Amino acid sequence: QLVESGGGLAQPGGSLRLSCAASGFFFGGWSMSWARQAPGKELEWVSGIHADGGHKYYRDSVKGRFTISRDNAKNTLYLHLNSLKPEDTALYYCARGGGPQIETIELSGQGTQVTVSS
Repeated sequence: QLVESGGGLAQPGGSLRLSCAASGFFFGGWSMSWARQAPGKELEWVSGIHADGGHKYYRDSVKGRFTISRDNAKNTLYLHLNSLKPEDTALYYCARGGGPQIETIELSGQGTQVTVSS
């Protein structure tokens, strides 16, 4: 099970930190990802991280602004969102699997809403 939290309303240029609490599987053995779905658009992969946290990957539109991290001792995945833009508005999900193909990741949570607006 994956439970996302930390979303909310932010102004353009602002920051948020998303968290994902994992349970029911060996978190430390899986690459993990964040994905998002904006209204009227398809689900897209955002970022991935290897099981040991040593390698991280980002889609081009968030490189330099978002940072993925994980704490395997706490079974928790994070996504730090900085320099937010209105186009970052979406429902954000964490997922098992490192991506970047959306078909290779498994979502099981409800997501957390991020809204960027002035």
